Amino acid sequence: MFQAILAIIPILWLILSLAVFRMRGDLACFIGLIITLLTSIIGFHFSIKDGLTAGLEGAMMGFWPIIYIIVAAVFTYNLTTASGGMTVIKRLLMTITEDKRILVLILAWGFGGFLEAIAGFGTAVAIPASILVALGMKPLRAALICLIANTTPTAFGAIGLPVTTLAQVTGLEVKQLSVIVSLQLFILIVAIPFVLVSLTGEGKRPIKGVFGITLASGLAFALPQILVSNYVGAELPSIIGSLFCILVTILFVNLRERGKNASPVGGDVAFKEGIIRCLPFILVFFFIMLTSSLFPAINQLLAKVSTTVSIYTGEHAKPYTIKWLTSPGTMIILATFIAGLIQGMSFKEIGSILAKVLNKLTKTMVTVASIVALSKVMSYSGMINTIAVSLVAVTGGFYPFIAPVIGTLGTFITGSDTSANVLFGELQVKAANNLNMNPYWMAAQYDRGNCRKNDFASKHCSCSGTYWFRRSRR
Repeated sequence: MFQAILAIIPILWLILSLAVFRMRGDLACFIGLIITLLTSIIGFHFSIKDGLTAGLEGAMMGFWPIIYIIVAAVFTYNLTTASGGMTVIKRLLMTITEDKRILVLILAWGFGGFLEAIAGFGTAVAIPASILVALGMKPLRAALICLIANTTPTAFGAIGLPVTTLAQVTGLEVKQLSVIVSLQLFILIVAIPFVLVSLTGEGKRPIKGVFGITLASGLAFALPQILVSNYVGAELPSIIGSLFCILVTILFVNLRERGKNASPVGGDVAFKEGIIRCLPFILVFFFIMLTSSLFPAINQLLAKVSTTVSIYTGEHAKPYTIKWLTSPGTMIILATFIAGLIQGMSFKEIGSILAKVLNKLTKTMVTVASIVALSKVMSYSGMINTIAVSLVAVTGGFYPFIAPVIGTLGTFITGSDTSANVLFGELQVKAANNLNMNPYWMAAQYDRGNCRKNDFASKHCSCSGTYWFRRSRR
């Protein structure tokens, strides 16, 4: 019991520092790493050398692929904004229908899900909310709707980073984990559009007249996500699911309003201009798909360009492999550079945007590297296993009901599905093994809890809250 109390000290520190003391994430996580190292050395007889190399391996994993993908995703979004692409996308989406219930399905649910899948970091809340406010919706309601919409898409956000990270820290096979996560999210994905429409609609029957479109919007997101998870992996489910959702919803709108004097989709945006401005996202989609396991010949050829290093010096050490060309980060950056050049931007302009992204995300890099290093030290020293054994002993067969709550807590503390998966992901597998349960289902159950709380994670609440505050001051 004493060791279990020691093992939980780093987690308690993160809860207090981030949720109570409101410390900066980078500072709190770095101090947490130091506390974890000291606890592992003093309380778990972990050698200094093993502790430092475990932390170094974690930091390396934090930078590659996690930080690399985050930088690439934000780079794509910022370049699209700088080139005027986001303005064109807004114009395309704003001319579809006057029914705010359907606009919420397209903007908050479909387009917001797409932004979460491509970039994350609050863009999926801020941008759709700003468009809804511009269309006449009250800022607070727009923020609430977009926060609720941005729950299930986070599981595969930022090019599938949360699931690929969860698979990496737990040793689970990423494609199988992706499928189970998609299956567990199915009911929620179908249900959330009805919640959004209910919050948007007026009167006692807000669903009246849009039940079919709402159901189609949910199914169009959920079904492709399951299929893509099964055949491709974690990188594309939310991207393809959200695109199908938007297309199917627009198709139903066109069928519904056929014969009415409705504005043409896209308004004054020419087809060629729309394609050019959306090119970064289009190329990202195709590059990631072409280099995925869906095309094994290309995937296996590019996977040969890799570097393997041995970092951790203790027992159960495994070489760490960096696959330079099959990383989604590489494909995203390459696609974004090519798209920027086609759009008429110079290398200097594109490089400047990337440099600003790197500068802006400095603290995020420290946060991610520290929390992954902390997780690795806890794992290698036996702290995670100690916590798992203690939790199973206390909760017994009820632990599967506790797993989503832990996911909820992890996302609320760290503000990120990915960081929560790093922090508590291995704990779920250890607990599942101790209970003789399927570790894939336990890990997916935990990740579902992450999605549920992501709408109240600090970065999303602050993002939507800041926008609402600025609008109310005007």
